[in-house]
Amino acid sequence: MYSSITHRPEAIAEKKLFLPVGFFSIATRDLTSNDLVVMASVFFIVFTNKAFFSNVLQTYPLDLANTLFLVSLVTFFTCANIVVLSLICFRVTIKPVLITLLMLSSMAAYFMDNYNIVVSEEMIDNTLNTDTREIVDLLSLKQIAYLGMLGILPSVFVYRTTLVFHPIHLAAISRLTLAGVSLLIMTILVLAQGNQYASFIREHKLLRFYANPTYYLYSAGRYTRSFFAHSSSRALKQIALDANIPENQKQRELIIMVVGETVRADRLSLNGYQQKTNPLLEKENVFSFTNFWSCGTSTAESVPCLFSMLDRDNFDRRSAAEMENVLDILVRSGVNVLWLDNNSDSKGVATRIPFLDYRKPSMNSICDSECRDVGMLSHLQQNIDSYPTGDIFIVLHQMGNHGPAYYKRYPEEFEKFKPACKTNQLEKCTDAEISNAYNNAVRYTDYFLAKTIDLLKNNNSQFETAMFYVSDHGESLGENGIYLHGLPYILAPDVQKRVPVIMWFGENADGAGVDPVALKNSLNLPFSHDNIFHTILGMLEVKTGVYSPELDIMYPAN
Repeated sequence: MYSSITHRPEAIAEKKLFLPVGFFSIATRDLTSNDLVVMASVFFIVFTNKAFFSNVLQTYPLDLANTLFLVSLVTFFTCANIVVLSLICFRVTIKPVLITLLMLSSMAAYFMDNYNIVVSEEMIDNTLNTDTREIVDLLSLKQIAYLGMLGILPSVFVYRTTLVFHPIHLAAISRLTLAGVSLLIMTILVLAQGNQYASFIREHKLLRFYANPTYYLYSAGRYTRSFFAHSSSRALKQIALDANIPENQKQRELIIMVVGETVRADRLSLNGYQQKTNPLLEKENVFSFTNFWSCGTSTAESVPCLFSMLDRDNFDRRSAAEMENVLDILVRSGVNVLWLDNNSDSKGVATRIPFLDYRKPSMNSICDSECRDVGMLSHLQQNIDSYPTGDIFIVLHQMGNHGPAYYKRYPEEFEKFKPACKTNQLEKCTDAEISNAYNNAVRYTDYFLAKTIDLLKNNNSQFETAMFYVSDHGESLGENGIYLHGLPYILAPDVQKRVPVIMWFGENADGAGVDPVALKNSLNLPFSHDNIFHTILGMLEVKTGVYSPELDIMYPAN
């Protein structure tokens, strides 16, 4: 595939290679692999690290002392790139590796420059689990421009460049020398400005998360290691084998759990937000928790964590996938469990229970520009009626407020707050327009939840009914230049981690052991996704040794 290679140990006279690109022509001379490694390292630093240096400059404003450190930092990371590329770029791999990194780095630069995100292990996992619909929402002309200028154009240059390779032993010595000199320079820089680097590493270590491509390569390595550390052939770990529901229950239970998408707690008028984003729920007797915190900052992390026995400190998605979750326990206890999805999927939670996909018009009867969350309610009564005995637990997984195309998340008649941002390129909208589009989507969720409550009310005579709404994570809407979600938990602002949780109970709630006074008194207490597992077990009165009453938000006093 890569045929433009010559093998000559001697110095080579300059040879012009003309590469037509639109109206441009690029002239270069024959290069060694070391030349290309150095050129690529400099290119990455200069052209794909705007977000990195923007964040660094906020911490180290330009003055004489900081300017010297910034020059040192540029040199340090350039040398770090050289060392990394020296380890993975060889005769056969150099062109495909560099082209791959250029393409990936151009996309990383786009998202970091425009949304101030970082490509962490969690973000890689989230990206690999993104469906086509979500990918389309992220596409833009600016993204294509980044890909063209920072990815395709330099990749063509790499592909067309004639490489000169010396004999293997000389090439090895040359490569070791290049890497060694780079390491030596890095060491000298650290020793020369030890205090500055100590501050950078200890007090501002989060800045390095923006380094492109070094941090996403580090994250990819961690992700790969974690992936292969957990074999899909491992037997599923069973938990709560003692789980059961006492036979003396007087009435069947019907609980609908709504897993929300990308909603932040401070945008609910139920919680004091000034704009009326919950006009319908405010008319219902709901309990809205104001101090609830997510397990992660992405759907791929938070949704499995929601249903896992593992708490956030011990949660690992692959470990959780090898262990039963609370839905498995409910099934073992005799509960009828059903998952309806209008998002990407259940992230592995519903692999062992009935699953219905509402992302297509063939299943969802309420679709316009996209299939709506409320469509999941169209045939839900039929699903409920199909279970003549036993308790029923139904999960509705929303599309909710998934960004950046917030304007797509609600029908036109729900555009209450105007003007609303009507593009997925958030940088083209004002903060007010972004906020309005986001709030309109929250208002549509208010409508969806109210319709869910209406359905439950129609079943009050047959069941003890309840609705339990939990958002998976929050969202940044431009605060401090940050957009969307998915930042590492330690780096993410509170708006990505503080989520709304809403409960509603039917007429028979008192008979089900619900204490409205105690519940109301707990609305401002600190809770997290760690409490969901135990709360679900408590709501369905499942008896098992893994249930911890102190983590059940329904009974905080216990």
